[in-house]
Amino acid sequence: MLSDVTQTTDLSAQPDPPEPSAPSTHSAPATTPESPVSAESPAPRAPGRVHRAWFVAVVTFVTIIGAAAFASLPGLLIEPLHTEFDWSRGTIGFAVSVNLALYGLTAPFAAALMDRFGIRRVVAVALIIISAGSVLTVWMTAAWQLVLYWGVLVGLGSGSMALAFAATVTNRWFVARRGLVTGILTAAGASGQLVFLPLLSWLVEHHGWRPAAVTVALAALAVVPFVWLLLRDHPADVGLPAYGAKTFVPKPAPVTGAARRAVSVLFSATRTGPFWLLAGTFAICGASTNGLVKTHFVPAAHDHGMPITAAASLLAVIGVFDVVGTIASGWFTDRFEARRLLAVYYALRGVSLLFLPMLLAPSVHPPMLFFIVFYGLDWVATVPPTIALCREHYGEDSAIVFGWVLASHQVGAAVVAFAGGLARDVFGSYDVVWYASGALCAAAALMALVIRRRPVMATATV
Repeated sequence: MLSDVTQTTDLSAQPDPPEPSAPSTHSAPATTPESPVSAESPAPRAPGRVHRAWFVAVVTFVTIIGAAAFASLPGLLIEPLHTEFDWSRGTIGFAVSVNLALYGLTAPFAAALMDRFGIRRVVAVALIIISAGSVLTVWMTAAWQLVLYWGVLVGLGSGSMALAFAATVTNRWFVARRGLVTGILTAAGASGQLVFLPLLSWLVEHHGWRPAAVTVALAALAVVPFVWLLLRDHPADVGLPAYGAKTFVPKPAPVTGAARRAVSVLFSATRTGPFWLLAGTFAICGASTNGLVKTHFVPAAHDHGMPITAAASLLAVIGVFDVVGTIASGWFTDRFEARRLLAVYYALRGVSLLFLPMLLAPSVHPPMLFFIVFYGLDWVATVPPTIALCREHYGEDSAIVFGWVLASHQVGAAVVAFAGGLARDVFGSYDVVWYASGALCAAAALMALVIRRRPVMATATV
């Protein structure tokens, strides 16, 4: 954000009503009489029968599905890479942790870059980087190459495809139904896991891990044309107000100083209590999902005699119910207090993790299926209320603030991805990690309840 921006009232601070009267908001600073407006914006026109925002949401959903292929692979690679290269699980977990950390740390800068260069350009380049990093692993022979290709390249690319992308699209294109759309776009990642995980596990088991890596690269690359041809950066690009807005907002000029803006928003947000509570709870969310279950569930189940394909299929089932749970969470977020929803989600997740070590067995049985369904419903149900709280407290800066909150999510995931592999090497099992994560989720539930309800003015930076 430019250093001379003055404070403005957050028009979208309250949870989104079904029929709002506030104008559209977006992740760039609001247009003022002194702000230049892009000359490329066409004249305003009336929306058609189906608002263009829904088509943009569909393209975003498909894009995230294609990019989600890379997120399905790390848990499937641990055993094959350990067997072929004799790398320790801690070493492989470290590469995954670098990927997860960069995923999170890139997200806030990606949100600012989208304000500067547009959503289409940033997302298209990110998909190409993901494809390159994945395909290069086919020729690796040393652990440092795994860290570079999968950890650094795929981490940087995936960070630009993070949930900040969904938050930016939602903030720009929607005023009404934001919670619902956020839930749908968040569920796209789970849908991608559902589509690719059974295929990738079959490829790994029958043809080795290299064809699976190539499949991920091709999937990411195949989405690029859809992004470039169909995605639009702002409703003003097609002469429309955002969905649910009653006034047309011209497209603001590109925001320069993307990196400076991302850092300045961070410094401003860190002076507020809600940021630390949201960052802390979301770090625990990442630790208990991407860092723990997505990375270590398959090898942990395999330790108990379960075939890799069966364990991977259970993760895919988590993906099925994740779609249902996340969309439902978006619907709840439009109607109920976000902080109470977060408290319930984290408490239930913690209880389920405490029971998991007793459920792992060579075969799939009903109690394990119950855990999978329950955990799937809760997997990323935390995202819509977290984004809503960021929007409530930080207004126009909410997409970038959420990017930093997401960074904490991925740092938490990275720590547990490494610690889980290390614990397996040291103790011979994952039990201690399941119990510790359950206790952390209980702490997150208490932290969510502490977040104050009173909205604050949109953050001003210096």
